[in-house]
Amino acid sequence: MRPLRILMVAPQPFLRPRGTPFSVLHRIRSLVGHGGHQVDLVTYPFGEDVELDGLRIVRARRPPGVHDVRIGPSPAKLALDVPLLVRAWRMARTGGYDLVHTHEEAGAWGAAMRRRLGLPHLYDMHSSLPQQFRNFGRYDLAPVVRTFERLERYTLEGADGVIAICPALGDRAREVGYSGPLEIIENTLELPSPPLREGDIRDRRQELGLGSGPVVAYTGSLEHYQGLDLLLAAAELACSRHPGLRILVVGGTAEQSARLAGQARTRGLEEALVAIPAVPPRGVPLHQQLADILITTRSRGTNTPLKIYQYLRAGRPIVATRIPSHTQVLDDSSAQLVDPTPEAIAEGIEAVLADPERARMLAETAEEVAREQYGDLRYHTRVQRVVAAVAGTRLRQEVG
Repeated sequence: MRPLRILMVAPQPFLRPRGTPFSVLHRIRSLVGHGGHQVDLVTYPFGEDVELDGLRIVRARRPPGVHDVRIGPSPAKLALDVPLLVRAWRMARTGGYDLVHTHEEAGAWGAAMRRRLGLPHLYDMHSSLPQQFRNFGRYDLAPVVRTFERLERYTLEGADGVIAICPALGDRAREVGYSGPLEIIENTLELPSPPLREGDIRDRRQELGLGSGPVVAYTGSLEHYQGLDLLLAAAELACSRHPGLRILVVGGTAEQSARLAGQARTRGLEEALVAIPAVPPRGVPLHQQLADILITTRSRGTNTPLKIYQYLRAGRPIVATRIPSHTQVLDDSSAQLVDPTPEAIAEGIEAVLADPERARMLAETAEEVAREQYGDLRYHTRVQRVVAAVAGTRLRQEVG
């Protein structure tokens, strides 16, 4: 396949240490580095620039009064989407692109570009739009959910190819009625980082005041759907039985991190909890290596979080709640799966700490799963395959 000119539209702050922006980055890395394609990325006016051969970042105008955007639906996101759509539409009309590759709600714009401009459309489905509103709660209203159900259907009807980040989303696309090319491409790539030295791990442990006892670590965003309230409640139980236990939480903004620390103090966990804001992407593996256990305590959801694939590679035993978000990837041989209750989570932590041989086997199996099921070659092959299928739409149009 010849190199393509791709217009990518990502309604995200790019790049920020969040799941979807990372996913966008890795799609681009595959497209330009392994496919030889040229990508023009239209995105929000926030985030760190990324330099990659074949990538051009175009930032939409910042609306007056909007200085940042948080994860999930919000008035600020809506305001940012308007100039983003205007910029993307103008580029689609004049840029001579071979296809448009959209993420999240921009999928509806890609569907419109396909219908009106004849531009083949690849939709990257990071979540189900109506489910997003249910998960975030702030806008979980029947009229809103119904509107986004219709928008999701419109998006999928206007797609020539779909990437879903987990099997549940692939199933959702088929349920809505999409019947075209579909690839399940999990968020499994990682940024290259230098090898960690024992001295680095030891020094960072000392800097954070983690002591000499066991450490349970969580890395990721601090949004409410991540179940950090469950983690704190479980920590209260576990720490009462293991006074030297430390809970390390790495993620979110400084404000979110401080708020979590305040919640810990009300539970008497001020010494047990160490909370720091999100670190640069290449710093995440270091903080995971500080852990004796890696933990994720979501209580609901179907989208597999990026952190699960990072956890698999880390060589540490995993404790995870037994929900579809996790069990699409993890099972009882690769993680200590527990019910999403404080008591069950605390018991899971204690079970792993009490059985070093099981902890070792869980970690080894997790690494094996990462190598065999989520390797880089599999990722790149699937990206190139779905792009070729969508690009073939234009070829068939030209031949016809």
